[in-house]
Amino acid sequence: MDNSVVISTPPHVKSKRTTRGIMIDVAIALLPSVVAGCVFFGWQALLIILMSVFACVATEFVYFFIINKGFSNKCADAGKVCVRWLKQFDFTSVVTGLILALILPVTDKWYEVLYEVLIGGVFSIALVKMLFGGTGKNLVNPAAAGRVFMFLSFAITTYSAPLFGALNFEAGVFTGPTNLSWLLPSEGNPITKLPVIDLFLGTGVAGCIGETCKVAILVGFVYLAIRNVIKWWQPLLFIAVFGFTAVFLSGFDYANQGAYIYDMELFLPHIFSGGVLFGAVFMFTDYVTSPKGVFGQIVYYVIAALLVAVLRYLTKIEVTSFVIILMNLFVPLIDKYVRRKPFGYKKETGKEGK
Repeated sequence: MDNSVVISTPPHVKSKRTTRGIMIDVAIALLPSVVAGCVFFGWQALLIILMSVFACVATEFVYFFIINKGFSNKCADAGKVCVRWLKQFDFTSVVTGLILALILPVTDKWYEVLYEVLIGGVFSIALVKMLFGGTGKNLVNPAAAGRVFMFLSFAITTYSAPLFGALNFEAGVFTGPTNLSWLLPSEGNPITKLPVIDLFLGTGVAGCIGETCKVAILVGFVYLAIRNVIKWWQPLLFIAVFGFTAVFLSGFDYANQGAYIYDMELFLPHIFSGGVLFGAVFMFTDYVTSPKGVFGQIVYYVIAALLVAVLRYLTKIEVTSFVIILMNLFVPLIDKYVRRKPFGYKKETGKEGK
């Protein structure tokens, strides 16, 4: 029997889309956030981004080299192993490196962040992705797992403000458990301390490299939607549920002769602060760690949005990465119990056979 014959169950769907092509599209969509982060936070941000991408790509290569016995026989087959790695290289590690860097802050001790990013990149690729079988087999989002690992291991609690803007502190940094406790609207203090336009543009907002400029994130969202890499309604559903839940929890603006009225100045600061918008566009939409069916995706985004809103309200810290990992672990259950419509299925109308 010819072992080269591959037998699989139908239906067989052919497409010109490849994992490499999709990942290149995601990397292109991330470029506006990369550029904005470098403009806002300077050359330190660029160093962190380059170190993160290098760590992720290098870790994937070394892991592949070892698994494929590149060191055997005094590295006699090293060249062949390298060629095989280049042929299968799908840019997933590049995307992981970019996302991991963009959800990290630039601190006054940026040089310390470089080795932390190196360790975080190795953790994300070696332990979260490659150890489970590589692309398409990881249980949770590698970048989110790397960010949580770095947060717990190195207690990253210092956030720089951009080089210009409304709250460009003289020291250039804001220190605390998060950059949300002073920023988010709350009951008794319904209006944010920053104008919405500053939150939208990212000017003066102490935060992470790629999460502050919402314009750049939205440009990436439009590109991914046009290229049909993500469904346009997925981030919007998450943002809508999260925004209205956050407004409900923080309280409405007390005005108009004692009546509570809805105010966009309550809704927008919630979705324009922290990493909610970035996570909705680039992380929750990950193919591998999100449900496969439409109904399952709806359940996934609604529950995730509720969790982020409630936990942010209770803790006053950025919990997006934690919720991503938690929801990733429930994806197999969602796929199991929220059934998808079988391929080619047509609902019976009762007219058949008449």
